[in-house]
Amino acid sequence: MTLVTPVPGGPARPDGTTPVLSVRDLRISFPSEAGPVEAVRGISFDLLPGRTLGIVGESGSGKSATAMGVMGLLPPSADLSGQVLLGGRDLVGLGDKALSGVRGRSLGMVFQDPLSALTPIFSVGRQLSDALRVHQDLTRRAAWDQAVELLDLVGIPDPRERARAFPHEFSGGMRQRVVIALAIANKPAVLVADEPTTALDVTVQAQILDVLRLARQETGAGLVLITHDLGVVAGHADDVAVMYAGRFVERAGVAELFRRPTMPYTARLLAAVPTVDAGTRRPLVPIAGEPPTLVGLPAGCPFASRCAVALDACHTDEPGLREVAGHGEVACLRADEMADGSLDPAGGITPVDPPRGAARTGAGEVVLRVEDLVKTFPVVKGAFLKRRVGTLHAVNGVSFELRAGETLGLVGESGSGKTTTLLEILRLRRPEGGRIEIAGTDVGAPGPAGRPPTRPARAGRPRTLRQDVQIVMQDPLGALDPRLPVRHLLAEPLRAAGRDREQIRARVGELLSLVGLDPVVLDRFPAALSGGQRQRVGIARALATEPRLLALDEPLSALDVSVQAGVIKLLARLKHELGLAYLVVAHDLAVVRYISDRVAVMYLGHIVETGDTETIFSDPQHPYTRALLSAIPVPDPERERTRERVVLQGEQPSAARLPAGCVFADRCPLYRVAGDDVRRRCRTERPAPAEVPGQPGHLYACHAV
Repeated sequence: MTLVTPVPGGPARPDGTTPVLSVRDLRISFPSEAGPVEAVRGISFDLLPGRTLGIVGESGSGKSATAMGVMGLLPPSADLSGQVLLGGRDLVGLGDKALSGVRGRSLGMVFQDPLSALTPIFSVGRQLSDALRVHQDLTRRAAWDQAVELLDLVGIPDPRERARAFPHEFSGGMRQRVVIALAIANKPAVLVADEPTTALDVTVQAQILDVLRLARQETGAGLVLITHDLGVVAGHADDVAVMYAGRFVERAGVAELFRRPTMPYTARLLAAVPTVDAGTRRPLVPIAGEPPTLVGLPAGCPFASRCAVALDACHTDEPGLREVAGHGEVACLRADEMADGSLDPAGGITPVDPPRGAARTGAGEVVLRVEDLVKTFPVVKGAFLKRRVGTLHAVNGVSFELRAGETLGLVGESGSGKTTTLLEILRLRRPEGGRIEIAGTDVGAPGPAGRPPTRPARAGRPRTLRQDVQIVMQDPLGALDPRLPVRHLLAEPLRAAGRDREQIRARVGELLSLVGLDPVVLDRFPAALSGGQRQRVGIARALATEPRLLALDEPLSALDVSVQAGVIKLLARLKHELGLAYLVVAHDLAVVRYISDRVAVMYLGHIVETGDTETIFSDPQHPYTRALLSAIPVPDPERERTRERVVLQGEQPSAARLPAGCVFADRCPLYRVAGDDVRRRCRTERPAPAEVPGQPGHLYACHAV
């Protein structure tokens, strides 16, 4: 299908050996009270047509600043130098009007947040039409027809009708497809994608990456893919550049880099990535320390203080990129030793293999029991006189139990009911339907003054049950009061529990020690802490009242992979030492594998499969579980590009219109190839959980398996 008509007077398409984009000695700095922040420090690269350059690194390494510098979208206060050559034309120093003629025409951008990238007051068809007419001489009708073609190309169902819809009427994945359509509308020579899948579910992420690959093929563009997910890079990049402290520290072909990384930082990043491969639960190796501040960097290699194999010379001279035979370019004094296999970049550091909990030992009393939990929300219509027109079934008959010293992971796509289940438990009141029991107390049973009864050991205190259940939020910065230092943040729940001053002072010290934080952070505010430190403060705050059940809502999704491994180790240690029970809500099964003893997979308010974690990963039964596992990127180019995938078609249906039979039937790959009898059962009969023979506790709900 023809995507769009050629842009009159556009730059000539280069051949396969001429770079479409050349960046030379790019430097970007931002002013701050402490001095200039050197966000990008002299990076250079060439991008060939039809190839993908993946740029990876921790938060603050300069990845997004590089993208904004290439696109000319830096704030006026930024200082930019170097060259950004597009078709031989240097974009550095051009005014906004000149850059506006380049962006969207020769340069396309896919932003991280699609909702903020789209104008909410115009339909998506109008926005696509305008993007076409700005750079091409098209009539309104021709532009509209091409907008519909673009929506069809990126996989929007019923594109002619959906072109009239507004951004808020699309799901997150559909909005990102629209942003990709905008980026490729005028067949640009270069596409820049800045974390295009960060906020998406794994199944939607897989679909978006396939759309990006298709867009690159249709336009012939070179793609700069900026991400922190090494699995995404393994599956979609041709070349990889690893950034640290504002510069490239390793650059090589994707196969060469993953086969033998020759920069200790790259090797440690790969060692910290959780895997989902069946039967190969590799222990994690966290990276000690924090990335350096980019204000007044000291002499030497910026990674030296965190490097296990650093030499004395590493602290005095910063190495530049140099060629390593058969690999690529590396900025490390010991690159040759790592390239020939004579040096271990981990330096003998013991990997983290978190101990398993009560599910393996059979010990631990039941801390949480949920039976046939039901939660619905009214669907209303009308601007002024609202009337109920339907019911949204968020949670429908969910049952499970959780023991002390055990972790249960609730996983599934957005809208599956995970967080609603968690919130119903945390409300500590009679649920709409079903029963919730915490540490032997039925939270819905009537008590004095209408309150739930408390355990005899803490009788007479209405806040007792609240102290037994605490939560660690997804965004540690948003969960902590920015006006309070760490000392007061940790003391606040203790004051609410009635502790005196001496008890609070002693307990705050204990909490810091528990989560591995130095006492110097006590007087710091949340904004002055790193992401990992903030999450540790959030965990310490949740532990203040000595709870028995800890609810963790996406506890690692806001953290870099290098920080994740350290927090996983912390959570495992605390569970083992304190006998805590964890209820973890997450959509990242790779992370869930490392922190959970059992897994419950949710879809549209129902648990469709549950069992021991390793059993679920090695022998998934439900087609939805298989699809979730196959959609998670594997940080190995060969396995990632050759393994079998289960691709789900369409979007998750609305919970306001649940089907009479299996809720997964519309997207189920097994349903499409099943016989008539099985199809009839799938459409008319809700499948009951069945146990897998020879696997006690492994239950799944499917007619077609």
